[in-house]
Amino acid sequence: MRILENKTAIITGGSKGIGRGIVEKFASEGCDIAFTYLSSESSADEVEKKAIKSGVKVKKYRSDASSFEESNQLIEDVINDFGSYDILINNAGITRDNLLLRMDEESWKKVIDINLNSCFNLTKSAVKEFMKKKDGAIINISSIVGVKGNAGQSNYSASKAGINGFTKSIALELGSRNIRCNAIAPGFIETDMTSKGDGKLLEDWIESIPLKRAGNVDDVANLCAYLASDQASYITGQIIKVDGGLVT
Repeated sequence: MRILENKTAIITGGSKGIGRGIVEKFASEGCDIAFTYLSSESSADEVEKKAIKSGVKVKKYRSDASSFEESNQLIEDVINDFGSYDILINNAGITRDNLLLRMDEESWKKVIDINLNSCFNLTKSAVKEFMKKKDGAIINISSIVGVKGNAGQSNYSASKAGINGFTKSIALELGSRNIRCNAIAPGFIETDMTSKGDGKLLEDWIESIPLKRAGNVDDVANLCAYLASDQASYITGQIIKVDGGLVT
């Protein structure tokens, strides 16, 4: 039996990168999926068509997770379309890297809005349904940068560190209602975005990883599926690194 059979998940930022990998993994495990995208409509179409081939119900929604109003509307739409949901994956995120002295206010606010505020928006909007069912799994996609920091990424680091604190607090608040909340903190994961980086810099990154390789989206998606499943029913409040041993 597929481990997410008879479950429905909401996944933000599901049209590319790690989010796309999560959508495809969840579909292969029998999960019905509502996923969001913001600008990559053609990619969202591809993801939807591919995931449906796994024999599950899949629907894409154009929604801005940084907007509280749109997050509320998304939850209403998903309930209308799917009846209910069991899993929330807060994956939406961006980078606007720069050294602090060169970073403008807009770059700071945009990253905080999309990476951190989106977790509040979707969790706040989704939690009433979880509480009614007395069951639910929330997984926030963080980063090892939120654990250790990184020069040139003070905005991104702050947003991900905020996600880590948010995750632990929500786990404490909602545990008595059988609602679990965990975060996954990926390290260096190969995506379309990272493949465009400087070759020598990427080699140096990989050399610093104990397993001597970059991760891939499946490494994150596999853990995400496990944490969303009933197999992980006694795991909550954890920040789990997927980084090849980079931060130990």
